[in-house]
Amino acid sequence: MVTRRTVLGAMGGGLLTAGVAPGMAAAATPSGGRSDSGSVAGTLVVVEKSGHAVAFHDVSDGSLLDRVELGEYPHEMVIDSAGAYAYIGHYGVRMSNDVGVGGTSVFVIDLAAREFVRRIELSPFNRIHGIAIDDRDRVYALSEEKGVLLRIDDPKNAEKPSAAVQTGGIKTHMVVTNREGTRAYVTGLLSHTVSLVDPHDAAAAPLVASPGRLPESCALSADERHLYVGAREDKALVLLDARTLEEKKRARVPGDPLRVYAMPGRDKLLTTDIENRTVTRYDSDLREERSIAFDGTPAGISFHPSEPKAFITLLDIDEVAILDLETFSRVGTISTGSEPDVTALI
Repeated sequence: MVTRRTVLGAMGGGLLTAGVAPGMAAAATPSGGRSDSGSVAGTLVVVEKSGHAVAFHDVSDGSLLDRVELGEYPHEMVIDSAGAYAYIGHYGVRMSNDVGVGGTSVFVIDLAAREFVRRIELSPFNRIHGIAIDDRDRVYALSEEKGVLLRIDDPKNAEKPSAAVQTGGIKTHMVVTNREGTRAYVTGLLSHTVSLVDPHDAAAAPLVASPGRLPESCALSADERHLYVGAREDKALVLLDARTLEEKKRARVPGDPLRVYAMPGRDKLLTTDIENRTVTRYDSDLREERSIAFDGTPAGISFHPSEPKAFITLLDIDEVAILDLETFSRVGTISTGSEPDVTALI
């Protein structure tokens, strides 16, 4: 999303884009476009999964300002509280079912300079996908291969992780933390689980629940009392008690709920459905309220920090759609590099 708590991000790959080292910025080109985006302004940071880069676009006209090449297949991203640095996990493969060792680091990006700073090396932990950040700017990076959550206490300066904890899941894909960073929730694609772990106590056993088949994404409610999970193969949204992981409610949804987001300032949810190519709003009781269809496949969502606007990545047509959350209509378009996955407005 647009704040440090809600922005997604993760990158993948142990290889570099051919002939280009991390941190080498490509020349800006006049690509980009938009329809009427209202009063939206600022710079949109876009992780290009198959572009192997992070790009910077002027939201007012969609133009490309800068582009920084990175390792192959970046995915998830978070931004610190000052808006100074972005942290992107090095996933290293395009999709979760792809074979490969993947990446073993977190990329650090200086947002003001629009430059690659360095890697935080996490080896032997690999396929770094899910990533989160708490209110103290501590970063939490998830190894999908090892099922381990790594804590980085001073990511601005760190060269290695501060600690690691077992998650109790298999093929662990996404992570979200509470604001204090005392609780982390991890989804396991192959174990079909969600785990509650203490990122600061490796001796504490994780609490594990089974919300359904292929639970990929999860989101905490604003009051941090509830955890929402999308069970993709069950075509369901599941509401869990965030302390006990006890199931409170379950609702059938029309398609494939790839990602689930709690809307800032509202007791509502948004989901991206890659089967029907829709973004849908649900109330806190999992009742459908509004839905909008897109020409491309919606993947990630980020939110404007002060305006009722959201940015929707459309993976297969290389676009970011700007969604007005009041009218639930598309008000802008930004053309991007290959497979935009995650965004953040700065």
